Amino acid sequence: MSRDEARGVRARELHARGLEALNRGRPLLGARSLRAGLRLLGWPGAVGVWQAHRELTFRLLGTLAAAEVARGSSDRGFALLDSMDTLITENNRGVLLLQRGLLLTMIGRVDDAVRGFDAAVPLLERAGERVALARTLLNRAFIHQIAGQVRPALADLARSEEISRELGMTVQLAKSFHGRGSCLLLAGDIPGALRAFDQAEQGYAADADGMLVVLAVEKARAMLAAGLGADAAGVLDAALPRFAGLGMNQEHAEAELTRAQIALAVGDHDTARRWAGQAGRRFRRRRNEAWAAVATLTRLRAEFAAGRGSAKVAATAAVLAVALRELGLHNDAEAAELLAARAHLRRGEIDEAGRRVRAQPSRRSTLDTRLQRHVVRARIAAARGDHTATFRHARAGLSRLAAHRGLFGSIDLQTGVAALGAELARAGLDAALADGRPATVFRWLEHSRAQAFRSRAVHPLDDPVTADALAELRQRSRVARASELEGQRDPAAARRCAELERQIRAHSWRASGTGEHHAQASLAEVRAELRAAGAALASLFVVGTRINALLVTDRTTRIVELGDLPTATETATRLRGDLDVLSGRALPAALDTAVRASARHQLDVLTEHLIAPMRRHLRDADLVVVPTGPLSGVPWGLLPDLRGRPVTVSPSATVWLSGRKAPRTAAGTLLVAGPNLRHAEDEVEQLALIHPDSETLSGADATVESTMKALDGCAVAHFAAHGHHEQDSVLFSRLDLADGPLMAYDIHRLGAAPEHVILASCDVGKVVVRAGDEILGFTAALLYSGTRTVVSSVARMDDAEAVGVMTAYHRGLADGVAPARALADAALTAPMTPLVCFGSG
Repeated sequence: MSRDEARGVRARELHARGLEALNRGRPLLGARSLRAGLRLLGWPGAVGVWQAHRELTFRLLGTLAAAEVARGSSDRGFALLDSMDTLITENNRGVLLLQRGLLLTMIGRVDDAVRGFDAAVPLLERAGERVALARTLLNRAFIHQIAGQVRPALADLARSEEISRELGMTVQLAKSFHGRGSCLLLAGDIPGALRAFDQAEQGYAADADGMLVVLAVEKARAMLAAGLGADAAGVLDAALPRFAGLGMNQEHAEAELTRAQIALAVGDHDTARRWAGQAGRRFRRRRNEAWAAVATLTRLRAEFAAGRGSAKVAATAAVLAVALRELGLHNDAEAAELLAARAHLRRGEIDEAGRRVRAQPSRRSTLDTRLQRHVVRARIAAARGDHTATFRHARAGLSRLAAHRGLFGSIDLQTGVAALGAELARAGLDAALADGRPATVFRWLEHSRAQAFRSRAVHPLDDPVTADALAELRQRSRVARASELEGQRDPAAARRCAELERQIRAHSWRASGTGEHHAQASLAEVRAELRAAGAALASLFVVGTRINALLVTDRTTRIVELGDLPTATETATRLRGDLDVLSGRALPAALDTAVRASARHQLDVLTEHLIAPMRRHLRDADLVVVPTGPLSGVPWGLLPDLRGRPVTVSPSATVWLSGRKAPRTAAGTLLVAGPNLRHAEDEVEQLALIHPDSETLSGADATVESTMKALDGCAVAHFAAHGHHEQDSVLFSRLDLADGPLMAYDIHRLGAAPEHVILASCDVGKVVVRAGDEILGFTAALLYSGTRTVVSSVARMDDAEAVGVMTAYHRGLADGVAPARALADAALTAPMTPLVCFGSG
């Protein structure tokens, strides 16, 4: 082999290495190899080996141009393309168009880029350049996606995927999956997007680890679209530092912009402004005006949300809308117009706000933009005093959101996405309150809360990986629990448990929904059932900082102003703290007296703010409470006015009514005694005397598998077991059993939910409340799965005291007494028992 031939071989190796590094998401490393290859060939000297290797030189220059633009050196990248004129042949003209289109895409000139790709496709097909054709189709799909054109994007991705499979292009194939996930995310199919992202992740992990950080950004966007802002922030905060050293300036800026959008969604406006500003500066350094404009829009939205400069926001957003539309970003342009309209509304300029809203939405509008459009139109109608139009626009947006929610099989996503509709529901409720008709207020209260309960339940996906993760989680949780009981803590085990929980939870997001949902109850239906039950309903809501109740009795429906929300919230928190201190421990007499006095004081304050204003209307009726926000954790039965009175707490009137009307087909009683609870087995033995035909699980027999099998479809299930409410990971709130925890996640896997469940210890009646009064937790998991009634505690319980209360409670059930009445009677013997009857009573 001659020296020149050897140089050609070495330059070809350097090109392959550079291209591989670029595809793996490492353009800085790739550029070094590509420049070394060009130096070896003597480019751009007048004489050099490159003249004998013109096609190789052409490939090196084109790939280096892409690497330079990826690193942020746009001028250098285009200069390299321009230097290739003398190397162009009929066979490589399509490749040059591909390279130029790729660079134009990277700097945001999408219209120019797509024209280049359109011209490149037939040239590449004629030249038999199938590798380049697959890349062109992938990049054209990306541009279609940016423009909101999902169908042509998916068509290009399908062809690119087919070619990549044939040629064994594993990284290209992973990028096709990645692109498909992005398109499905744009179309609102978040479960489908997450499944595609998982496929891409497998390919990247094997052959392109640098792309994993880019994929993490897409996953964060999917979580954000599902309303899981905190989860999205966690994923992105872990990914952002990994951009350092990769040389991926465009992707880095997009990640910063996504972080700004997440901060905006969770209400952290200063953080949103900071990240959006940083992303905008990075985009402008790359001369990417399209992305820079989107960053500016995000910063403006944060300023508006923080209450700053409405006049400035209105003017800037209007100008920005024109620029975005000229850049071909029609969805973002519409979002800017809607922002300008909202700014004008804040200033009282109603007609100007109306002029900013186009007659028809763009065909390319995303769900979020369409929902914002409904919000703005509803608010404009409300400002004009047109309640009918307000209701029409708010209903239209909520109907669109309900259809979107139906795509999700995961309760986590169903509850998360409610945040997107919270402002629509509030607009409708504000108009209903102004309208003043009780039936209208009731209807909008029901629209504004616990909508996920109306979606038909879907069981989580089962696969070997998740099954293994669940098994390991149970084992590690059991070991960690044993260490805790011995006064020790294993940080490594805790970290591994958290990692497994994230893995299982993310897997559950991939389940698709059925699209089916239950009808919302009407006021007439609820009032008829209340009359039959001898009960009144108090549906709580907040105006400003004041708590109000829509009170429905057998005689009338009225709005009653109650007390102050901050005061009631703080008081309820203090009360639960007092109850926790009193639970299961012998306190010094003086301290015991002081804590009990404090608890009684908190109960008096809560009575003043929640019950006293309704007292004369309630008379002696049973009570159904539909709480809101932090009031979901109030131990209602302890309030002096409600002692001995049946009280049922339900997420909504619709949930309460559906439980009352559901056919009763279940049979059998299950009694379970968990480990490390001193009175558990005694409690279960006493209850077995009341229910002689019950199935009893205790000791080593009380395993997760045996309990799940017996729990499936039974009429009554009683658990005397330690429970743990996980505030930061509510799907993994749990009950301790012999071989590990039974988790809220497991409840969603039941084929048929038990009708009535009693959780007789600890605080698993606690819930996490998301926007739209959507709730999560162990008790909530049972209600979502179809359980009619759950009796559980919102604070810690004294184990010994629970035995007496539960024995009395089950005697009442055995005598045919309804759960809420049986609990009210049984709790009279224990003045500080924080048990609550949830569901339908």
